[in-house]
Amino acid sequence: MIQGKMQTLSLLLVFIRTRYGSHGSFCLEFRLQAVWLGVKTPEPPEGGTPNGGSARPAPLQRGCILLVGAMGSKHALRMIKYLAALGLLLAGTSGVTVAEVLIVADEFPAMELVAAKLKSEERITSKVISQTELPASLAPFDAVIVYIHKELSASAEAALIDYTKAGGKLVVLHHSISSAKRKNPHWFSFLEVALPESDVAAGGYKWIHPVTLDFVNLAPRHYIMTNRVNYPAQISYATTNAPVRNGGLPGFTLEESEVYLNHALTGPRTLLMGFKYVDAGTKTTYMQDTAGWIKPTGKGWIIYLSPGHSVKDFENPTFARIVLNAVVWKP
Repeated sequence: MIQGKMQTLSLLLVFIRTRYGSHGSFCLEFRLQAVWLGVKTPEPPEGGTPNGGSARPAPLQRGCILLVGAMGSKHALRMIKYLAALGLLLAGTSGVTVAEVLIVADEFPAMELVAAKLKSEERITSKVISQTELPASLAPFDAVIVYIHKELSASAEAALIDYTKAGGKLVVLHHSISSAKRKNPHWFSFLEVALPESDVAAGGYKWIHPVTLDFVNLAPRHYIMTNRVNYPAQISYATTNAPVRNGGLPGFTLEESEVYLNHALTGPRTLLMGFKYVDAGTKTTYMQDTAGWIKPTGKGWIIYLSPGHSVKDFENPTFARIVLNAVVWKP
């Protein structure tokens, strides 16, 4: 899991063979290896894949420990344990890091900010890539964040779905649910979301920006919405999901952002966040419980958060904390 994980790349102590010598001594040959998981390093191993990654183990150290036969098997086993401990110690000082979180994006400044916050506030390493740079397997990552504004390629769609159903945690941000994904054959059915194609007054999907809108906490007992989250306001809101006390719910406001009206949720899930938006032209007030949710799928989980129109949204401390909580949350 992410929390408490060593930030450096673990070295694996691999014993190659035992070679007996004269006078009852034998040589215990070993090798220290590191598994490269698609992370950029100053000097990647020869033969590595593009973008600084390789799926092959890279030998870092070789050695031979001479053990005198008179030591006996118990002492030899003890020596093996010492070598294993030495391998872990070297791992802690190797300076090679593993990307625990993968961020797949087509607009990068906002995700670079998220990556920096993961590092500074949670000590979690991450890697920001485009969908054309996806590694062969997403399985090594504790969480994958997707922030795709335009078209989602068929290969990326399949990789993200397979990763989640196999037990991964997929954090879907903002325009990763948008009209450009209508062309994808599986994305909306996987998320159990629809964007109705009709007039907004009749329940059709519409996006509007730039706008000012409020977001409220619909899950006051859920880790994602509560852990170290400071809500600066009580916002008047009507919902069937959470009790409204003292005339409102804890929330926050985003300016120069974007609103998505009439997301249709086609399957069960836990609602995390709602939004409140007043249309400047029609004066219509929209309060919809679709701004954040979480649902299991296969062996994994999907978490959706609708804010994130620009870097400015992620600079909001309340929303930024919610995003980090979605990454570190343990199912």
